[in-house]
Amino acid sequence: MGSDNTAQAIYAVIVIVLVASSFFARRIPLRQTFKMLLAWLAIFGVAIILFSFRQEVKLVWNRVKSEISPGTTSTSNGSVRIRKSEYGHFWVDAKLNGKPIRLLVDSGATTTGLSLASARLANIDLSGSGFPIFIETANGTVKAERASVASFNIGPIERKDFSVTVSESFGDTNVVGMNFLSTLDSWRVEGDDLLLNPNKVTQQE
Repeated sequence: MGSDNTAQAIYAVIVIVLVASSFFARRIPLRQTFKMLLAWLAIFGVAIILFSFRQEVKLVWNRVKSEISPGTTSTSNGSVRIRKSEYGHFWVDAKLNGKPIRLLVDSGATTTGLSLASARLANIDLSGSGFPIFIETANGTVKAERASVASFNIGPIERKDFSVTVSESFGDTNVVGMNFLSTLDSWRVEGDDLLLNPNKVTQQE
């Protein structure tokens, strides 16, 4: 038995003795005392198990959260894991200028595109966007404006002065395009998860 396990066992015994002493001091019937001691033993046992396997419990909890509510979870090395939605798409919960925006990860899109409503929510300035551009989408050619997001965050991954396109024609859909994915060290699909590995240089900054 390791020193940590020994310390935990000693601590548990001390606590149990103290609890038992309080029961006897109050002259609670023996049968009732025995039941209460068993309950306390069960509570301490579960607590010790959860503490001993806290890292494993954390991994299981993250997995359960991703199953219940697909979205963005961060890993210990700064990567971001995105769970596939029930419709087969990868949606990410990002922050643009500190505002929460939900985007669809689309490797077929050249640039990251935002709806006009999302751009307004993120306080993105469109006054200096210049001449409009025209983008080919699944629904045809749409007119869009060039813009820049001061702070674009997906989990711990952050990009400053990040280029986006904004169009009312995008409806209520926002997409993360290749201009973001290409800044990563790597990205890949692992089963039902999309894993984004941040750029090594960015991690060091």
